[in-house]
Amino acid sequence: MAASGCRRCVRSLPGVMLWRCSPYHCEYTPMGHFLGSLRKLPLQTFNTGARKMHTAPVRSLFLLRPMPILLATGGGYVGYRQYEKYRDQKLEKLGLEIPPKLASHWEVALYKSVPTRLLSRAWGRLNQVELPYWLRRPVYSLYIWTFGVNMTEAAVEDLHHYRNLSEFFRRKLKPQARPVCGLHSVISPSDGKILTFGQVKNCEVEQVKGVTYSLESFLGPRAYAEDTPFPPASSRDSFRNQLVTREGNELYHCVIYLAPGDYHCFHSPTDWTVSHRRHFPGSLMSVNPGMARWIKELFCHNERVVLTGDWKHGFFSLTAVGATNVGSIRIYFDRDLHTNSPRYSKGSYNDLSFVTHANKEGVPMRKGEHLGEFNLGSTIVLIFEAPKDFNFRLKAGQKIRFGEALGSL
Repeated sequence: MAASGCRRCVRSLPGVMLWRCSPYHCEYTPMGHFLGSLRKLPLQTFNTGARKMHTAPVRSLFLLRPMPILLATGGGYVGYRQYEKYRDQKLEKLGLEIPPKLASHWEVALYKSVPTRLLSRAWGRLNQVELPYWLRRPVYSLYIWTFGVNMTEAAVEDLHHYRNLSEFFRRKLKPQARPVCGLHSVISPSDGKILTFGQVKNCEVEQVKGVTYSLESFLGPRAYAEDTPFPPASSRDSFRNQLVTREGNELYHCVIYLAPGDYHCFHSPTDWTVSHRRHFPGSLMSVNPGMARWIKELFCHNERVVLTGDWKHGFFSLTAVGATNVGSIRIYFDRDLHTNSPRYSKGSYNDLSFVTHANKEGVPMRKGEHLGEFNLGSTIVLIFEAPKDFNFRLKAGQKIRFGEALGSL
């Protein structure tokens, strides 16, 4: 016998087929009684002895609500991550070393799918909006209180002077606020926090303690043109050895994290000549120390501007790494640089040589000279060649200010 059913009953409970149906819409069959009760079931009240509990009709259980499920799942995941962070902080206070817990590939892919470039462009435009005169003091005061900004060092302390957030972020300092150390060969190019420093080993650079990234992925592949940033070398040589131009030298690195409350300009860390700029369009993920411990090769994923050249001991480079809401990286002598632009796609890079027929050397920079600026906090990475007796005068995690010594011979 072919399957048949009452259309009214089937509409009442999708997926249920009846084998026989009467002219009275199945009201005299057991299934008909069940379906009829579902259609007419009112809100029920049960008395548990302690309190009354109201329940919706059974058919409402078949309705899925994706938004509450997503919110609950996302909230639970964020809560779990915060609990892990709290637990690790407790263990660190006890003096126990916590091995880094790296994000999986799907977690990194999920984070990179967030339109941080678009959001950063929107934030940049918002920063350019001129604030009403009466609103400037409360807005800037809130930012100062939140991030601990020291306005006594600013060249202009009057908050009404800054027409928009962008001008406030790029405020200049008083000349005596950051004296440049003349006794040491390399100084800090910016205010910030020292994340890691030391020698580059096995072509891997420490992002934070225990988490590394590839030197070649960070600086980009070598090229063979005359004005390229990296000297040509045989295929058997490692990328690190290609950068070390003098016998007996080593390759060193230093990573400085700029918090949102720090001075956002960066300066030349030594006397050197900039010969090349390489711009990597990329993601704009957060680069705070917590994210740097979680995402391997974070600096290689993010947009960055690599300046390479030479100083008295050989190869020298300074890289400005972008971050969320920090898509704007400005180099004062490079007017062709446009970061976080939709015309550039991720995974590519574009080069510009400052060595021309008219200028055979490049752009000379003096120690302490203004070099560039961020729109908000971010990261500076120094990678340079120096003799084996070069010593850093730093401690991991310490706060440092522009002009203070990083190291010397």
